[in-house]
Amino acid sequence: MFNGKIVSIHTAEAKTAPMKARRKVEAAPGYGLKGDRYGELRGTFTKPRDDGRNAPDREVTLIESEAIQAAKAEQGIVLKPGETRRNLVTRGVPLNHLVGKRFKVGRVVLEGMRLCEPCGHLATLTGKNLVPVLMHRGGLRARVIKGGTIHVGDAVRP
Repeated sequence: MFNGKIVSIHTAEAKTAPMKARRKVEAAPGYGLKGDRYGELRGTFTKPRDDGRNAPDREVTLIESEAIQAAKAEQGIVLKPGETRRNLVTRGVPLNHLVGKRFKVGRVVLEGMRLCEPCGHLATLTGKNLVPVLMHRGGLRARVIKGGTIHVGDAVRP
């Protein structure tokens, strides 16, 4: 059992565009987040389905603020939340345990699809060696089951 929250929200309009911090974002099933590169099928790793909709594991990405803090504490790597290229930054949420599980973010229902391991592309964009420090704590890929608005400060719960 956990009771965490969303501490920041980030989207980017195109694959290498900077992530923009937002106070709220609309989530839609089969799409993802309005205004984000993957919802618009313009992400680096976009893999649309045959029906032209977003691949479920590309709809929403999350990362723990604790992982960002660990990068600094363990390796001296300072990361701004948007630099992780993840959409939702959480606090107090064990994301690795949510693979295959449904959970609520405010009134939105998400389902954890798979871990969002760090990659060379992320390291290239940030100019920081993030792969070792974020391995197995790079976040979670999720799909939207029930849409709605996600706000900074929303509770994240089972």
